[in-house]
Amino acid sequence: MDAGPTSDTKNNITYVHSISHAGRLLPSSSRWNSIEIDYNLLPQPRDPSDYESLPSRFSKSVDFNLTVTNKDLLKRFIFTASTFVSLAVVLYLLARFLPNKQHHRGLSKNLTATLQDALLFFDAQKSGVLPKDNIVKFRGDSGLLDGNASLVGGFYDSGNNIKFSFPTAYTITLLSWSVIEYHKKYEDIGELDHIKNIIKWGSDYLLKLFIPSNETSPASSTLISQFICEFEFGPNVQRILEDTDILYVKVGGDDDISCWQRPEDMRYKRPVFSCDETASDLGGEIIAALSAASLVFKEDGKYSTSLMKMATELFDIVTKEEAGFVQGTYTMKDGCGAQARQFYNSTGYKDELVWGGTWLFFATGNTSYLRYATEYLVMAEEEELSVDKGVFYWNNKLPAIAVCSQSFILSTNNVDSFMCSYLSPLARKTQGGLIFLKPDHYAPLEYAVMASFLSSLYGDYLDLLHRSGSSCADGTSFLVSYILGDNPMKMSYVVGFGNNYPKHAHHRGASIPWDNQWHSCAQGSAWLNSKQPNPNELFGAMVRGPDRDDVFLDERDKPWFTEPTISSNAGLVAALIALLDLRNPSSTLNRADLL
Repeated sequence: MDAGPTSDTKNNITYVHSISHAGRLLPSSSRWNSIEIDYNLLPQPRDPSDYESLPSRFSKSVDFNLTVTNKDLLKRFIFTASTFVSLAVVLYLLARFLPNKQHHRGLSKNLTATLQDALLFFDAQKSGVLPKDNIVKFRGDSGLLDGNASLVGGFYDSGNNIKFSFPTAYTITLLSWSVIEYHKKYEDIGELDHIKNIIKWGSDYLLKLFIPSNETSPASSTLISQFICEFEFGPNVQRILEDTDILYVKVGGDDDISCWQRPEDMRYKRPVFSCDETASDLGGEIIAALSAASLVFKEDGKYSTSLMKMATELFDIVTKEEAGFVQGTYTMKDGCGAQARQFYNSTGYKDELVWGGTWLFFATGNTSYLRYATEYLVMAEEEELSVDKGVFYWNNKLPAIAVCSQSFILSTNNVDSFMCSYLSPLARKTQGGLIFLKPDHYAPLEYAVMASFLSSLYGDYLDLLHRSGSSCADGTSFLVSYILGDNPMKMSYVVGFGNNYPKHAHHRGASIPWDNQWHSCAQGSAWLNSKQPNPNELFGAMVRGPDRDDVFLDERDKPWFTEPTISSNAGLVAALIALLDLRNPSSTLNRADLL
């Protein structure tokens, strides 16, 4: 593999905010924080007029002389043809303007409130020293000794108290992307500062996860000391370890799974797990997250630069070509990601490296990153699992790469193909209409919201580029309608939305009373098994959802139904902001109609 791109200024593209006749403005369909691509660097499409001079496949040496021999027959033909044409026009107009059953009742007037609640979930997941004005009142400071205090912060992944680096980076990439595309919408509903605060909480933590070989941190020193003590190796091993680049993978262990306890009550040891630079997938996702976040905070030059500095350094390391250097996934090695494997098992790394290179190009304008992404895309596609085709989630970035880069990496036909697969009659669906993109996996709602986000965003891209586009673009709003209550269970799968929603979310902090008392693991277990509703409302949390028969069991001890995650909620936020149309509220769905 080639060495990573350099920062040679001759490869850089000038930043622009609005150019009337620019080509593809990236990465923003809202023309904010966008960059103009110099199309002289890329293959140019042929002008349609060029094709007029091409020779015809058919001979033009024959002249056709037609004579009407029966005018009555001609009149009947014209009348019949006109009737069919008129009927076709009427059917088209009916299909165009009458309500589409597939869209159910459209989008919600209350999408704004739902979106605001969905953002609150991230405030409930914060680890570390919380601000005094923290919105979620049943949360306090926690995890203050993580990594010997050097890994304080970040987000708890789900209903447990573990911090996983891989889905955290994915979450920050996705939230940042939604701000880059739709920052004006966030601003109009008063949530721009809120989501930027959430992103910064995550990006601050990501900055702590990479320790170059020439640096040390309290966490890395502790890891080295523990390793030497545990295995009784000498100073030579310490020197080798200190010369290794470190990527932190996970904070928390078995106790965080077996003990049902609020984060604030944790007294057990929380082990730290790390990889070297061969964790290519984790490195690629962190690169993407830091690059995307640097665009969100572009007005804060110092902070944006710090994000980009780490992103470029990490890219050079994980894409280097040296003897003995082996790329791979972070779950490939037992000493690195064995414990994370059962939760977030990464099946490939090339898509994350292409994803990281793509976002580095967006953030820097350096076309060498674009070349890297373009060259290695084919290899990433070859690595993609068949069950992941067209599915965007934490383990597969290829559909997202196709959408955000479709004008210079892939043709729109390729993007159209998987957009239409979401709506195909052959798509696996429940009786209630929920697409089961990964039938053998639970958490169908996570895949559904990502399909809705990509579809809506792709439609916006086509509008920006003045392309006629695919009839499948922007056609998956029915998935959000399903999640918000238009389903056989007649319940919302977002906590706090409507009158019928999950009351027993699988979540430690929400299920144990906030009573200024310390609760042991045993005391917490009583709440895990309790049939009482959660004493603390986990507003905005999207649970994993129903099974393939549209059946949902609202039971706290069944996480495959009731557990929320930061990655799935990031998808919900992205889908909601993409669907929100503040200019046309009459096109939206009414909460009362749903529930």
